Amino acid sequence: MNNIFKRKLYSKLLKWKNDSQGRTAILVEGARRVGKSTFVEEFAKKEYETYILIDFNRAPLHIRNLFDDLTDLNRIFLMLQQQYQVVLKPRKSLIVFDEVQNYPSARQAIKYLVADGRFDYIETGSLISIKKNTKDITIPSEEERVTLYPMDYEEFRWALGDTVSVDLLRQFYNNRSPVGAAHRKTIGDLRLYMLVGGMPQAVDTYLTTNNLSIVDQTKRGILRLYLDDFQKIDASGNAERLFVNIPAQLSANANRYVASAVIGEKTENKMGELLQALEQSKTVLFSHHCTDPNVGMSLNKDLLRYKIYLADTGLFVSLCFLDKDYTDNIIYNKLLNDKLEANLGYVYENLVAQMLASSGNGLFYYTFPKDEKHNYEVDFLLSRGNKVVPVEVKSSGYRTHRSLDVFCEKYSSRIGNRYLLYTKDYFQDSQTTCLPVYMTPFI
Repeated sequence: MNNIFKRKLYSKLLKWKNDSQGRTAILVEGARRVGKSTFVEEFAKKEYETYILIDFNRAPLHIRNLFDDLTDLNRIFLMLQQQYQVVLKPRKSLIVFDEVQNYPSARQAIKYLVADGRFDYIETGSLISIKKNTKDITIPSEEERVTLYPMDYEEFRWALGDTVSVDLLRQFYNNRSPVGAAHRKTIGDLRLYMLVGGMPQAVDTYLTTNNLSIVDQTKRGILRLYLDDFQKIDASGNAERLFVNIPAQLSANANRYVASAVIGEKTENKMGELLQALEQSKTVLFSHHCTDPNVGMSLNKDLLRYKIYLADTGLFVSLCFLDKDYTDNIIYNKLLNDKLEANLGYVYENLVAQMLASSGNGLFYYTFPKDEKHNYEVDFLLSRGNKVVPVEVKSSGYRTHRSLDVFCEKYSSRIGNRYLLYTKDYFQDSQTTCLPVYMTPFI
């Protein structure tokens, strides 16, 4: 990868460094190819005088074995400096355990390395392998955790050299005013983000080639890595099938992911293991049905009723067309210009899920009966103070929002602001605020 991208998580790592002063290590979790190693090494270069990065995918055996015996830390540090030709300086140097899930003893050693206090420690790991490889070790309590997600829309715009437009959009949102003549270009910019996505490798490919078909090949390569990972943790292929069927389940417009329709009936324990593997891979986002739409929704989530989204909408688009060997530029151009003859509501719904999660929101939704055969559904519920903020998503410009209206009447005392996210410009429709989808992160 040629480009180093600015990531918002950088400020959290800097706060950890300044606040912790070596009293804790930090684990940067995230899906494969989300840019953890590049991001952490960039932080190491800028914030420390010297650093050592130990890649446990490639570290020689004698380096790995250093962490099996911690009786002589001086010897360990001396061996590391000799191997990597770096001079470590107390309180001015960082040691990075990259892909630490591949050598659990090193992660267990963090407790004693932190207690020694001479250096700072950052670990990186992909959770899909971490749990499997840590069942027999003691997880250090001295370890903080943060998650690196795919690049959000603002980080994507930064990568394209645009450092002003999202800040300007935030001002339009705060002023509750339409974007006006710039809306058409802005919604087009957002569709480009939907197609490329936020995986750094895909963004780098786009910047290098300006060719969406080549970008699609990059994304398919990432998807193949994910499918291989799911095969490793579940040889039956059920985890892989659950992942591959996410677009089909969303496009069916059902009010839940019906796992039994994909892999058949399973015991509750087996199904729980499979779903946990998906969730811990960080490749997907779960949205749970809320049984009582009120603040503190995590206390009222239905563990058996959920929707699943991909953590990256760019990968989601490629997964939608996985039945073809490649997604050609004709399809991409039609998507980019909003000309594809298909109901793309589920793509926008996945995009909103990604945007809300990247902004730190838990994902919840709510359905309730309309008649004997139909339900009303509110796509997302957010907690803001002591109020619930309902959000409905439309892929078109239509401002109809019957489900939102009935929900707000039903729970009027609990409702704060209410939003319809769609592809047109800002509009205030009575008590419902209609927002262009690109304003989702500001809610």
